[in-house]
Amino acid sequence: MNYTDLKDKNLNELQVLLKEKKVLLFELKAKLKTMQLTNTAELRVAKKDIAKIQTAMTAAKAN
Repeated sequence: MNYTDLKDKNLNELQVLLKEKKVLLFELKAKLKTMQLTNTAELRVAKKDIAKIQTAMTAAKAN
């Protein structure tokens, strides 16, 4: 996911996307605790995606 993809979306779309990513992060953390997660890099990617979405939301609110 790139920031350029996100900056064109409106605030409602970003909120839905943020909720989906937070649920995904929760599931990944649960898998990590139960030793079912094989690729731990997915956690880092999910966190970075959440940060990008939040940045886009802040920019959308400023405009």
